[in-house]
Amino acid sequence: MLRNLFLGGLIFLVVCQAGCITRERYAYDAIQQDVLAEGNHRIRGLAHPEKILPDGPLALKEAIHIAVVNNPDRQMAAARIRQTEALIAKSRAAFYPALNFYTEYLRGNAPSAYLFKRLDQREFNFAEDFNDPDVFDNFESGLNARWNIYQGGRDQLDHQMAAAGREISLQDHQAVINALVASVIQTYYDYLTAEAFLAIARDSVATVDDQLRVMTVRYQEGGALKSDVLSLQVRRSEAREEEVRSRNRMELARTALANILGIGIRQPLTLKETDGAALEIPDQFEAGLAYALQARPEIRGLHEKVRQSRMAVDKAKTGYIPSIDAFGRLYYDDEDMDYDWDEDNWTAGILFNWEFFRGFSTRAQTHEAQAVFEEMLHRDRKTTLAVELEVKTAYLALEEARARLEVARNRVANADESLKLVGHQYKGGSATITRYLEAELARNQAHMSQAAAFYDREKAIADIARAIGYLAAAYPANDNPGTTP
Repeated sequence: MLRNLFLGGLIFLVVCQAGCITRERYAYDAIQQDVLAEGNHRIRGLAHPEKILPDGPLALKEAIHIAVVNNPDRQMAAARIRQTEALIAKSRAAFYPALNFYTEYLRGNAPSAYLFKRLDQREFNFAEDFNDPDVFDNFESGLNARWNIYQGGRDQLDHQMAAAGREISLQDHQAVINALVASVIQTYYDYLTAEAFLAIARDSVATVDDQLRVMTVRYQEGGALKSDVLSLQVRRSEAREEEVRSRNRMELARTALANILGIGIRQPLTLKETDGAALEIPDQFEAGLAYALQARPEIRGLHEKVRQSRMAVDKAKTGYIPSIDAFGRLYYDDEDMDYDWDEDNWTAGILFNWEFFRGFSTRAQTHEAQAVFEEMLHRDRKTTLAVELEVKTAYLALEEARARLEVARNRVANADESLKLVGHQYKGGSATITRYLEAELARNQAHMSQAAAFYDREKAIADIARAIGYLAAAYPANDNPGTTP
């Protein structure tokens, strides 16, 4: 009875497993439907209950918060942290005994198998001819246990390397946030710059349209030249062309920002005017560099990679060291699976194993690990030098942006005053329309330069914050990835 149940159950499991493995289950569309099904939160971020969409005009801090929650790059980095946490849990398994239950069915007429199975069944009979045994059946069920006692420190190193891998993933996650927030700030200000340009261009179109109407009336009354009307028409075309370019720049910036926010480019998006990101960065380069060398995620991640690669060298060397394992087995045998629980069979022992020669593979693995360790040392130095260059470049860019903003403000004041004076002269007849258009164009260009310089200064501040690694700490992720189980 038990034998029939066992064989029937085995066949059922095989059939069910074969039925579950179908092409439809692994089709891309089927996977997407499964993941995005209502209430399916097994894959975080795709059916994420905390995904945020804009509600009205966005301030800069709100945009940063939405990007940190929604952006796929940040979510992928968080998923990598969870992968390393699983590796840590997996490395812990080496410190526990391994247990498995098995049931085996065997049929045959091999003399050796017949003899030993009869012995384990406790049905040995000296009268039987073991050179010509009958066909036999045997069921065997039992437990196997194995526990590694010593492996030269390999398991401890695996666990420490997994912990270092988790720290590396955490720093990669911080690096993603650091770059992501900087991208949000840069794109946000690109949008506001384009919006300011569009407002100036529209004002210019309105101004030229007014002057063109006045000039057309004067021309019709004989008080102006045809060339004056044509000059204004040309200037109006130029102003409208600038308006179109500014509108296109603003739409491109809006699309790029929506992409960074992880909300889709068709999502409506408007921004609030902002005074800045309020980033508290060191005033001087030396202080900023000192902060970067301690806080920049790329540097901290490389430090962990150096540690991990040194552990890998020691792990490779454990190939020279013998291992010791404890093992045990408890099992029952019967030809009909009608076990007598008082007739158990068991074995236990300790295994000392020393593979003292494996074709020089241990030496090759050690040399490989040592080369990786040396590479990590050089990469660490390269990254440090690159960060120093980024920080220096960012501080120089901020100094330049501040100078350009000061110049732009003076230029705006002069251009506004010049246009005012030329306007009076033009109305009084002492200045030509050409001179007035030149002053009006200079005024518009000055205002555009001031808007660009203002936002360039804010972007330069954000770039310093990115270069020193400040943004990841200033705008942490809400889902707090990386809790070791």
